[in-house]
Amino acid sequence: MPSPTAAMLVIGDEILSGRTRDANMYHLARALTDHGIPMCEARVIPDDHATIVATVRDLAARHDHLFTSGGIGPTHDDITAEAVAEALGAAIGIRDDARAILQAHYDARGQELNEARLRMARIPDGATLIDNPISAAPGFTLGNVHVMAGVPSIFEAMLAGLLPTLTGGAPMLSQSLMVRQGEGDIAAKLGKLAKDHPEVSIGSYPFIRDGVHGSNIVVRSQDGQAVDAVMQELSALFGEAR
Repeated sequence: MPSPTAAMLVIGDEILSGRTRDANMYHLARALTDHGIPMCEARVIPDDHATIVATVRDLAARHDHLFTSGGIGPTHDDITAEAVAEALGAAIGIRDDARAILQAHYDARGQELNEARLRMARIPDGATLIDNPISAAPGFTLGNVHVMAGVPSIFEAMLAGLLPTLTGGAPMLSQSLMVRQGEGDIAAKLGKLAKDHPEVSIGSYPFIRDGVHGSNIVVRSQDGQAVDAVMQELSALFGEAR
């Protein structure tokens, strides 16, 4: 049975302008790989309602899971929740369970749950809340779309709670071999090896170290025995220690 697939949608003008460096895509890709849900696609889009709606519809239709980050805070440009609701045909409003979570959080700190903060209780009808153990404001899952915060520490905490609830496939296994030859020198041999072993993915990543060109060859598969077999052939081909 094939593993479920995932896509990620990073939402935010600040990412596209270069003011903020995205860390969530890297974290999600690693976590999903370990959980047996390969991330097949990722996009970065602006805080634009129509763009979010169209992109959510596209990615959610082609993958088993769509993870979003960004745009669920208290300010006027936090529009992800409404856009996801529209994309999936759900009504949205202040939900009592989300409001209660926020009320308890701000009461404990002697702060007011004002109108801006209350925006973070906007949850689509039929959605399941995603716990936020850091700042309380929940994310949500609607259909196969998981909507989470953009702040990396909060995103990671939300994902830690969400991921165990998702059914994954076999984890992707990988091994690597460093070869002190440039990609142009090893391309023909790698191409033949890849053709002979379609059950594995073979990638080549060049580097320059101390003025010497080399390549890191990475072998990936859910089949550990297949990875071991290809690594043995690589070692024999290039005479390098694993």
